[in-house]
Amino acid sequence: NPDDVSVRERSNRRGRFIEVRVHPEDLGRVIGRSGRTASAFRTVARALADGDGVRIDFVDVA
Repeated sequence: NPDDVSVRERSNRRGRFIEVRVHPEDLGRVIGRSGRTASAFRTVARALADGDGVRIDFVDVA
């Protein structure tokens, strides 16, 4: 459900924190089989971070 997706970015002393909120029914699809899709998101984020710490969390919005 694309209308239930939101992305927030915050920074702290440990680096950047990105929170991806999705509908509970879509969480499995976003994470992917064995976490492959989530891992790909994290890999892209690290590549874009230029050495800064980046953390991505996927959260369902109930």
